[in-house]
Amino acid sequence: MDIKKRLQQLRAELNEHNYRYYVLDAPVISDAQYDKLLRELQHLEQAHPELITPDSPTQRVGAAPAKAFGQIRHSVPMMSLDNAFDDEEVRAWDARVRAGLALAGPVAYTAEPKFDGTSISLRYEGGVLVAAGTRGDGAAGEDVTANARTVRNLPLRLHGKGWPRVLEVRGEIVIPREDFEKLNAAQLAQGGKVFANPRNAAAGSLRQLDPRITATRPLSFFPWGLGEVDDGKVPERYSAVAKKLREWGFPVTQLFRIVRGVEGCLAYYAEIAARRDALPFEIDGVVYKVDALADRERLGFTARAPRWALAHKFPAREETTVVEAIEASVVRTGVVTPVAVLKPVHVGGVTVTHATLHNQDEVERKDVRVGDTVIVRRAGDVIPEVVGVIREKRPPGTRPWRMPKQCPVCGADVVREEGSAAHRCMGGLYCPAQRIGAIRHFASRRAMDIEGLGEKRVEQLVEKGMVNTVADLYRLKKGELSGLERMADKSAQNLLDQIAKSKVTTLPRLLLALGIPQVGEATARVLAQHFGDLYRVLDADQAALQEIEGIGPNVAAEIHAFFRQRHNRQVIEQLLAAGVHWPKMARERKDLPLAGKTFVLTGALASMSRDEAKEKLTALGAKVAGSVSKKTDYVIVGKDPGSKADRAHKLGIEMLDERAFMRLIGMSR
Repeated sequence: MDIKKRLQQLRAELNEHNYRYYVLDAPVISDAQYDKLLRELQHLEQAHPELITPDSPTQRVGAAPAKAFGQIRHSVPMMSLDNAFDDEEVRAWDARVRAGLALAGPVAYTAEPKFDGTSISLRYEGGVLVAAGTRGDGAAGEDVTANARTVRNLPLRLHGKGWPRVLEVRGEIVIPREDFEKLNAAQLAQGGKVFANPRNAAAGSLRQLDPRITATRPLSFFPWGLGEVDDGKVPERYSAVAKKLREWGFPVTQLFRIVRGVEGCLAYYAEIAARRDALPFEIDGVVYKVDALADRERLGFTARAPRWALAHKFPAREETTVVEAIEASVVRTGVVTPVAVLKPVHVGGVTVTHATLHNQDEVERKDVRVGDTVIVRRAGDVIPEVVGVIREKRPPGTRPWRMPKQCPVCGADVVREEGSAAHRCMGGLYCPAQRIGAIRHFASRRAMDIEGLGEKRVEQLVEKGMVNTVADLYRLKKGELSGLERMADKSAQNLLDQIAKSKVTTLPRLLLALGIPQVGEATARVLAQHFGDLYRVLDADQAALQEIEGIGPNVAAEIHAFFRQRHNRQVIEQLLAAGVHWPKMARERKDLPLAGKTFVLTGALASMSRDEAKEKLTALGAKVAGSVSKKTDYVIVGKDPGSKADRAHKLGIEMLDERAFMRLIGMSR
C-alpha cells in the first residue's frame, strides 16, 4: 500500500465530510463510518509521524465557517473529544490520566450525557450575552448571536452574583424528540424541508439567516464547559463550576454526576445506556472529564482534543431488511454515490428506507446485491449505512451491481477519479444535480469572484428557474432580480455590476471556474500557460495533456472527458458570447517575462491582496516561494514586513518596495 497516497485520500475524504457535517448540515456518512476513517488516519500518522501535515483532520476540528454569517474567533479553541467504543478503551484512557497525574488511586471525574446537537460558545460581558458562535473550525465559527438570543432556556442576562466580567460558556443546542416530531409534521404540512434527525434540525435551525425562523423552532441549550474567563474567579473543580452555572441561570442537565475512578465511569455509562430510550433528548454516548481544573491544566491537550476528557460512544443500532434496489445518486459536487433502496425498517426510532453504500469499491467489498438481506446500522443518527450481507438468505439469480457509465440525471459520462474510490459525473456545467454547487464554485473568490452570489441567493435563482447554467448569470435582468425576496433595486444593481465586472478575467481563473474535476488553481494555471489559448485546452487529447508536468493519465482522462461533453462546450460558448474574455497569454512558460525568477512576499500591500500579487507574478512566469533562501531572486516588501525582510538583507537579496513591484508587473500605482 502506498502510505502517502492513502493518507491523502483519507484527509481529502474526512475534510469533505467535515465540511458537509459542520457547514452544510448535510452529512452523507454515519458517525461510525467517520470515526473509522479518522481512526485509520490516526493510526497511519502514529506509525509515520514524519508524514503528518498541519492541515490533517487530526490536527484540527470541523470545517471553516460559512461565509453567509459573520465570523467569531474563539479566544480559547473549541476542541473535539477523543472517542472510546468499549470498556477497555475507557480503562486505557483512565490509566493514561493517572499516569499523567502520577496518581495510584482513582481520579474524580464528572460524567454527563453526550447530547447529539450542535455546539455553541456564548460570551457574556458584565453578565450580558454579547456574542454567540458555532464551533466552526475550532479557531473561528459563525456569528449566530441573533439566533442564539431566541433560544428560550438560554439566559440573556446572568442570574445571581459572582460571575466573572467575561465569561464564555460552551454547550449544545438540541431539540427534544417530541418537539422534533411536531416540527417535521409542521414542515410536511407546509411543504417545507423534513429534517433527518434532531441533530440536523437543531443545526439547521440555529443557522437560519432570519432569526425569526429560529425563534419558531423548539431549541434548548445545555452547557458542558467554559471558554475564556476574565477578571473573575471560578471554583477549582468543574463540578462546582456546574453548580455555579446553574445558579447563574444555565440549565445544567440533571444527569450530571461526579463519579470515582474508571469503575464509576463504566457504571454511569451502563445506567445512561439503559435509560437512553426514555430520555427526552437524543444522545449518542456519555462524556467523562477530570473534575479538578488544575489537573486538567497539567494533562493538557493533543493537537485536536483534551487529554482530560473522553466521549464513550454507544454502540450503533442495527436491524435487518431487504435491498429492493440500488440507485446511483448524484450530489452537488458531481460525485455519484450508490444508495440502497430498502424495504422500510425501524432503526433507532426512525423508519429507514435508504442507506448509503459509499462507493463502488464498498459495494464490491461487501458484495451487496438487489434482493439481499442486509444489516443496516443507524449510527450517530446520521444517514444509515449497510453494514453487511447475510449471504445465507441471498436469493438465486442475483447479480453484482456496477456503477453506470452515464449520469442518471443528465446522461454525461461518469468517470472514476484518480487515486479515489469516487466516481464523478462529467456534466458539471449543465447537470441539474450539480447546478447549485457549480454556480457557487463559478462565482467563488478565486474563480470568477462574483460578490453577492452566496448559497442562499444561488438557491433562489435556481428554484425560480432564472439560472440553469453559469452562462445564464450573464443574462439576468434588474427587473427580475429586484422581484426576489430580500433583493431591492440597489442590491439587484450591485449584483449585476459584480457579474459584469467578472467578464474581464484571466484564462486560469476561467478554467478553475468551470469546475473541471481535479483541476484546482495550480493545474488551471499550468494548463493556461502551456496551451496559451482556451480552444487549445478544449481540443487537447489525453496524450497532449500528459505532456504537462504534474498531469498524469487519470487527470488527463477527466479533463478530456469533461470537454468531450457536448453540453459543457455549449455552456462555454455561451460564456464567450456573453463577453467573458481575458488577456492573451504566452503559450510556454519559458516565454514569459519572469520565467525562472523566484519571488518571496512579506508585509501587506496597499494595492492588492497577497493572493492577487501571487497570481500576477505566476501569470508572468515567476515562482512564488514561502521562505527566503539563496535561490530567491527578489523579495517584495510591503507594510510591516516580517523576518523574511531581515533574512533577505543578510543574504544580499534584492528587495522591491510596492512601487517597484508595480512597475515590474507593468502596473502604475
